[in-house]
Amino acid sequence: MSTCLMVMGVSGAGKSTVARLLAARLGWPVAEADDFHPEANIAKMASGVPLDDADRAPWLSAIRDWIDEQADAGRGAVVTCSALKRRYRDTLRGSSARVRFVHLDGSRDVIAGRLAARAGHFMPPSLLESQFDALEPLEADEDGITVDVSDSPQRIVEAVLALLRAPEDPAPAQVHHRGS
Repeated sequence: MSTCLMVMGVSGAGKSTVARLLAARLGWPVAEADDFHPEANIAKMASGVPLDDADRAPWLSAIRDWIDEQADAGRGAVVTCSALKRRYRDTLRGSSARVRFVHLDGSRDVIAGRLAARAGHFMPPSLLESQFDALEPLEADEDGITVDVSDSPQRIVEAVLALLRAPEDPAPAQVHHRGS
């Protein structure tokens, strides 16, 4: 069974950077969830309006379909996706691949600072609070790990790869890592 690493978290957590580095290390294709949004979703977010579940449903299905295409071709994959709520992650887990979540977690202050310094992205910093409000951390029965974002991207990737290689229980387990 192919594996997909789903790099998740709020906007500004470093999903794109970490995902690109993971994909390069693993030799897997990488996809940005933002690229699967229809124009209406992008326009809505750019105007400062959070998406609702009806907006997200076709977007999440499109991401899951891309993961299935990679699995059908026998490839692992890395995908960035906020995946803030368990029901969104459940949709993504509906893939034929094993979807393992890498939750990039950080304080509101750290992430707000990153967003303030970021230019050229459609997601305005004003929506960060709504993302933190919506965030449902990984639960014990979800296949994933949580990693603090205060380290450098390279150290985060090293931690992720080490944690994902760690021996697993027969049931999916959650491992928490807070910095180094």
